[in-house]
Amino acid sequence: MMLKVIYDNDKHDMVKTYLLDRFIEAGRIRKFKRSDGWVTVGVDLTRGKGGSYSGPERRSSAEYPSMTM
Repeated sequence: MMLKVIYDNDKHDMVKTYLLDRFIEAGRIRKFKRSDGWVTVGVDLTRGKGGSYSGPERRSSAEYPSMTM
């Protein structure tokens, strides 16, 4: 699955969902779009950043390929 993102240089793009966390951690993503709207990194809650989720785990536990920048 692909997500719309806005990089730190204001470029718009689409990235694979499994790369999103790595791009955020690297400081490359400013915003990304979820089903309920745009999320601003560092302002809005993102995966693993607070809150609690009691539903089923949906993320793959498979090892992710390395990200190239």
